[in-house]
Amino acid sequence: MKISDFLDESLIEVDLQARDKRGVIEEMVDLMVRAGKIQNREKVVEVLIEREDLGSTGIGQGVAIPHGKVEEVSRAVGAFGRSKAGVDFKALDNQGVYLFFMLIAPKSDASMHLKCLARVSRLLKDEDFRRRLREAPTTEEIMRIFTEGDKKL
Repeated sequence: MKISDFLDESLIEVDLQARDKRGVIEEMVDLMVRAGKIQNREKVVEVLIEREDLGSTGIGQGVAIPHGKVEEVSRAVGAFGRSKAGVDFKALDNQGVYLFFMLIAPKSDASMHLKCLARVSRLLKDEDFRRRLREAPTTEEIMRIFTEGDKKL
């Protein structure tokens, strides 16, 4: 499975406006709604907030990977957002988060969920990869960076 299997340019926001955790989640879920990938916005937001209540998905180094499983999707859907100002996402390292990769997977397929999370996590652990995402000027460039990353894994 490649990231391009569950992420496309319509699911990328280069300048998130939200300034808090809930706002980021809502803004990124709205990307999925506009792209026609999900219909039940409120349910998806609720699932993601419940997951955050268990422990922050802010993994450190300026990265968060909010994720959840819902019944309404038949395959994984990803969204990427970048905050220029940074957001207090209660990350493990207590630093601001600038790069967000949201993942929604089918409730019935836990292995798909884990495979997608592992793939995204491996890429976002690379310092140069994160730097390139933070500097990329357009959604097209961000998608190209993810596509190149897919080829390296």
